[in-house]
Amino acid sequence: MSHSQQSKKLVNSVDKCVDECLAGLVTVNPGLGLLSGHRVVVRTDIHDVIKSGKVTLLSGGGSGHEPAHAAGVLLIVKNYTGDRLNFGLAAERAKAEGIKVDMVVVGEDCALTSTDKTAGRRGLCGTVLIHKIAGGLAEQGLCLEDIVKQVKAASHKMGTIGLSLSPCSVPGMGPSFQLGADEIELGLGIHGEAGVTRLKLVSAKEVVQIMLDHMLNPQNNTHLLVRKGDSVCCVVNNLGGTSVLELNIIANEAVMYLENRGILVDRLYCGTFMTSLEMAGISITLLILDETLKTCLDADTSAPAWPHPLLPSGVKDRKTPSHMTCSEPASGVVSTEKSFHTISKEEASQLYDIISHVTQSLISSESRLNELDTEAGDGDCGTTLARGAHAIRDQLGRHIVCPYTLALALAVLVETDMGGTSGALYSLFLTSAAECLKTSTTPEAWSEALKQGIHAIMKYGGAEPGDRTMLDPLHAASSVLSHELSQQTPAVEAFRRAVQAADKSAQDTVAMTAHAGRASYVGKDRLTKPDAGAIAVVTWMKAILEKLT
Repeated sequence: MSHSQQSKKLVNSVDKCVDECLAGLVTVNPGLGLLSGHRVVVRTDIHDVIKSGKVTLLSGGGSGHEPAHAAGVLLIVKNYTGDRLNFGLAAERAKAEGIKVDMVVVGEDCALTSTDKTAGRRGLCGTVLIHKIAGGLAEQGLCLEDIVKQVKAASHKMGTIGLSLSPCSVPGMGPSFQLGADEIELGLGIHGEAGVTRLKLVSAKEVVQIMLDHMLNPQNNTHLLVRKGDSVCCVVNNLGGTSVLELNIIANEAVMYLENRGILVDRLYCGTFMTSLEMAGISITLLILDETLKTCLDADTSAPAWPHPLLPSGVKDRKTPSHMTCSEPASGVVSTEKSFHTISKEEASQLYDIISHVTQSLISSESRLNELDTEAGDGDCGTTLARGAHAIRDQLGRHIVCPYTLALALAVLVETDMGGTSGALYSLFLTSAAECLKTSTTPEAWSEALKQGIHAIMKYGGAEPGDRTMLDPLHAASSVLSHELSQQTPAVEAFRRAVQAADKSAQDTVAMTAHAGRASYVGKDRLTKPDAGAIAVVTWMKAILEKLT
């Protein structure tokens, strides 16, 4: 196969990648050891475990499903022909040597609708729960027969269904199958085996509903029967290439779905348990719980990949928490605070008009600012500022009487609703500027507020004038405004000259070398337009000037 057809993998060679993966596992976890000449990992205290007389566990399968099989004579096998054959052979050889051995085959796939026994239900992520339960029972000192009986019973109270957004690829090979850019596949196996249907990409909430509706549907021959009031363990598993952001969203949606049906989600695990190499996708596993299974899942383990969800002190059964409350500064921009300097009704009306015009100007400039930002950033500068502008416009009250509390309220709004780096910078700017408006709103006070806001951005943002950022027009405007006011220039005219200086400085950023922000990681020859953040500053400054004249 040509290199152009192969998937990209960070391996040294296809032939040795499994051995080198196992070598890395024991390097990271020195409590594990790799048997020389074999692809077998055991605990380094294995001889002590054997002497204790407790049942030992063996599990395994093909590579590419890590971290599954990292747990742990009971053989725990996923229901795939190759796995059954190889572990069956090992079991028979062990029996021939006089070793007491048994094997549990796990097949909890709920995707299949056929009753055909030729292949049977596939073993998926639920196998990991069987590992943990069997380990907990073995640690309690139960005999092999009792462990087998209990884990088989648990496997019959369990179901899993998977969903893929992209294929996986074996090292040295191309993708195992193809999915369209707007397609997802429901019910596929962990080796890329075909699922039950292909669908168009939908929201996380809809994905969870589709998956769990299928799993719990009595018309599905492989469904899991879960009744209202049942206690369950839910596992949201990363098939390999799914982000933590997506996993947490899916986990939250799964819990809401189940709780809305009156099902108690007493155990919830979210993370990477059984993968299909780099496949983007998820699986959801449900296990109906009893007290024995809860105890086994809660039992301490040194297995490196087993998660430890954070629960409140002294609590074992998880409950979906309500949102915590905290005292917030004024979230709106209306204030009647009398302990600080206030302005007249006429001034308040003008200030309202100014802010309204600023928000509209930023909203109207969204596309232009995004285009400028594409060269050096994420291409979202305009969208970010427009989002903040919408929030301010929606909460702006007409009866503005205190510029100090107004500035603080605006700072909160841009931090929470604008978000990102821009939100943090403008929130810093407004918070620091507000201090200068506590006792006065003279032109000199506004000028000082501008200066203090700039100092805060420089202190915490790390940029300086000349670094090709929003600071360049801000600093230019502040310098001119301060100078003009000191020369007794009328306030509006002084501000006009300040805006002109800001405009020139923003346009000059096209020739500057970026020393801060994302643009600093981009080659200078690729920066052919003015800085988007700098142009944004001029946009709102011009909007202010338009309402002052």
